Amino acid sequence: MPRRRPGALRAERLFRAGWALPPERIHGLSARTSTAVDRVERLSGDYYVHPGATDRALRRYRAFLQPPGRRPRYPQDAECSCRGCSFDDVRHARDVLAQVLRQLPPRPRAQLERQVRTLDARYLARTLPDPFAADRQWRFDLWWRRRLTG
Repeated sequence: MPRRRPGALRAERLFRAGWALPPERIHGLSARTSTAVDRVERLSGDYYVHPGATDRALRRYRAFLQPPGRRPRYPQDAECSCRGCSFDDVRHARDVLAQVLRQLPPRPRAQLERQVRTLDARYLARTLPDPFAADRQWRFDLWWRRRLTG
């Protein structure tokens, strides 16, 4: 019978003792920041902030800004408001990032904020302002909601 590796035995023992495995690292963030984000997501009472939501929001935000060129981009409303489909709207992804940023401790917040700030600059450059946003949007106080939609 083959011998089991010591690392596998330790991992099994920790899992049985109630310890969770370390969270998946979010692309571009340190392990410490990823752990802090995971903690915020697990403890959040918000329906849309759940484990893995920050990673998904960052990926959606990057994907929206990914196509090269100078043509303006227009955010689209989501077809459904459930947890999964709501990320089709890039503005919702930015809402989730803002919610997580508010709840993070200072150092992890600074690291995530740097990434979000660079994406925000690209978002501002690639979208057009909506002059009637105060009349149309229910969240007109947020700058990323005051952009023209498709």
